[in-house]
Amino acid sequence: MANLQELINSRRSIYRFTEKKISQEILNQALLAASNAPCHKHTHPWKFYILGKATRTKLIPTISRLAAIKSAKQNSQNLEADCSRAINKITQPPLLIAVTSKKTEEDSFREKEDYAATVCALHNLVLSLWENGVGSQWSTGSITRDEETYDILSIDSKTEEIIGFVKAGYPEKTREVRKKPVVDIVNYLD
Repeated sequence: MANLQELINSRRSIYRFTEKKISQEILNQALLAASNAPCHKHTHPWKFYILGKATRTKLIPTISRLAAIKSAKQNSQNLEADCSRAINKITQPPLLIAVTSKKTEEDSFREKEDYAATVCALHNLVLSLWENGVGSQWSTGSITRDEETYDILSIDSKTEEIIGFVKAGYPEKTREVRKKPVVDIVNYLD
């Protein structure tokens, strides 16, 4: 096992992946790590939807529609390229996971705690993948909020919220990122 501090501090969002497949063993290990995340009142509010090729293909019309809307808002001159880029973000990664958190509209505090727990589960998943050389990116684009996405994935938007897609694969490259120094993010109070 890698040094935990090194693992946490070296993880970066990955945007381009090789075509190498991720083994089921590595995916299962990551899902187990996710399932062991802390959660208030043992609600286990997370679900992970592994999106295969057929499901991704069903998402293409939705992706194209949303990309066209975004392109128009940005006054882009190349709608075709914009749509192609958006589609590639969903079809290119070897592994694509939609992550949901349980909704509890009648209890906003519970819903907030469940969201936090789901993010912990997602982070456990990402760190487990990273330990095995698999990079990832958590994406919260407009596709995660569109009702057509819920319909295509057979997710009930009244009971679950898509908090993002995790795109994963073996990295083409890992970027260098400068983070804020600890002194800039910590206040010691007497």
